[in-house]
Amino acid sequence: MQKLDEIAKKLLGKSYSELDERSQKVTRHVAERKHIAIDTTQQFEGKITRGQRAADAVAKFGGSWTFISIFGAVMVIWVVLNSFILIRYKSGFDPYPYILLNLFLSMLASIQAPIILMSQNRHAEKDRLDAEHDYEVNLKAELEIMLLHEKIDLLRDVQWNELLVIQEQQLQMIKTLIGKKTMATPE
Repeated sequence: MQKLDEIAKKLLGKSYSELDERSQKVTRHVAERKHIAIDTTQQFEGKITRGQRAADAVAKFGGSWTFISIFGAVMVIWVVLNSFILIRYKSGFDPYPYILLNLFLSMLASIQAPIILMSQNRHAEKDRLDAEHDYEVNLKAELEIMLLHEKIDLLRDVQWNELLVIQEQQLQMIKTLIGKKTMATPE
């Protein structure tokens, strides 16, 4: 717990207990050097019910050009057939403002709309899970980058110190050489 608290304070500026649940999870992953790559689609699809699967199928078909084409063809056939019967026999099964067709369209819309909304709600929940996972991955990447920066800064400081020591040694060697040269040459 102390290690988690140190990492949290160092990287996020708060103690581990002050962090929200996602930040705590990412801090644990950073401390354990774990990867947090998961397949949210597989995780989400594993919990799907038969009704949700049916809602997805209805939404997929109801929002396709195939559905629109079939629906349009049925409406044209209904109107043409009913008009033909009306003209030929002076009485149709659904006279001109096509009230029965309107009733069927209303019933279809009243059933199809909530089913499509259920599917959209489920997909919105999946998108929310994806966004949360993306946030965790991005936060972990940012924390890892901060750790790398810290390591590079530390290496740079060590190298600067080593360079200063080497430079001091070189200056001492130059002074020694200059001293020997001045002693060797009389004026």
